[in-house]
Amino acid sequence: MSALPGPGTLQGQGGPGRPGAEAAEVRAFWQGLGLPGLIDVHTHFMPQNVLDKVWAYFDAAGPLVDRPWPITYRQAEDERVDWLREFGVRAFTAMLYPHKPGMAAWLNAWAADFAARTPDCLHTATFFPEPQAPDYVARALADGARVFKAHLQVGGYDPADRLLDEVWGLLADTGTPVVTHCGSGPVPGKHTGPGPIGEVLARHPRLTLVVAHLGLPEYTDFLDLAERHPRVHLDTTMAFTDFVERDTPFPSAELPRLGRLQGRILLGSDFPNIPYRYIHQLDALAGLGLGEEWLRAVCHDNAARLFALPADN
Repeated sequence: MSALPGPGTLQGQGGPGRPGAEAAEVRAFWQGLGLPGLIDVHTHFMPQNVLDKVWAYFDAAGPLVDRPWPITYRQAEDERVDWLREFGVRAFTAMLYPHKPGMAAWLNAWAADFAARTPDCLHTATFFPEPQAPDYVARALADGARVFKAHLQVGGYDPADRLLDEVWGLLADTGTPVVTHCGSGPVPGKHTGPGPIGEVLARHPRLTLVVAHLGLPEYTDFLDLAERHPRVHLDTTMAFTDFVERDTPFPSAELPRLGRLQGRILLGSDFPNIPYRYIHQLDALAGLGLGEEWLRAVCHDNAARLFALPADN
């Protein structure tokens, strides 16, 4: 496993410099598995003024973060895209999310433009419980959105709100994946945990839900949810890293179940908003001992199938 840098060694306006040395490590990882690259379903790109506020919140260790959280890849947008390309990430997302009404449609317009000028980005969109949501979600789908983001912790809303019922129905009917922060980590929210999102799945059992962060810290509950619902996936974002294992370790007794769900586990990283190097997430997954077939499925093949990506970009 790659050693983590000492405190503060990566933080700052310039981040960790150029990707050369780390890119070689990341490429060696996926090349050693015989893969054409990585597919990362949980990366963040958003309007710079919004991202600046997100970074300021992390810098201040706000109440939804609850601990120091240095941003490793604090570069300009084009540089961050270059980092992922140098790493060999074939496809990635632009996870963005509103925290109040009247924000989602504007974010979706920005995301559509970003996807148009960034062909390796999976066109991402979002929503909020408000009367206009079905209309702008339908418009985003018509414009080519391929994945949605729902952040129940930051948004502070109940996913089972009736204002979202038509939205979930649209996404279920079109088979569009929704990456959802519904676990209660780093700190619980009013509508986090398996109960509220479970109510949505009871109404819309065909929904393609991707549980972010493996649902930490309710790992067992979300594995249960995935076993009950064949269209529920889980992403690995930050799971098993030293940063997360310190406070919310994954229960080792559940590793066999994680192995059995091999076809529905997806690589996620939270790039650029991570307090360690990108390679550490990959090393952490390799350290689970679930085998190369599992790693190939998680790091590339499952997402390639889910998003019907061609063999080569």
